[in-house]
Amino acid sequence: MTVMDTTTGTRTDTCAGPPQQDRRPDGEDRYTISEVVAFTGLTAHTLRWYERIGLMPHIDRSHTGQRRYTNRDLDWLDLVGKLRLTGMPVADMVRYAELVREGDHTYGERFGLLKTTREDVLARIDELRGTLAVLDRKISFYADAGRALASERSR
Repeated sequence: MTVMDTTTGTRTDTCAGPPQQDRRPDGEDRYTISEVVAFTGLTAHTLRWYERIGLMPHIDRSHTGQRRYTNRDLDWLDLVGKLRLTGMPVADMVRYAELVREGDHTYGERFGLLKTTREDVLARIDELRGTLAVLDRKISFYADAGRALASERSR
């Protein structure tokens, strides 16, 4: 069972965007940790840490004990990457993963967690827009000053 499977209901919580092209067909989708490192850009240490803290539990193992990731696991890691970009605290990401595993009855709490994160992202975007406006003014100032200096030197 992966972190994405739910225990009740017919709907499952889907992750990020459409599947990536280089993936194997479902059923043949067994990736080693080094392959997942290549897909995601994460380190093997980070993947093991995610597993330890409960962000990436239930990774299947081969008969020799090697981790075997699936396309669903890669989808989950894609979502986790997006959540990291939002600035969501790791504890909240772990809580979200726990809620997904608990099933459909946690939709309300998941909704609240993601809505709060969205509000935080929107506030950061507003802040960044203000910062961008300051940078644009400064760049414009220096561009104008550079042209004025060049014009004076050419006289």
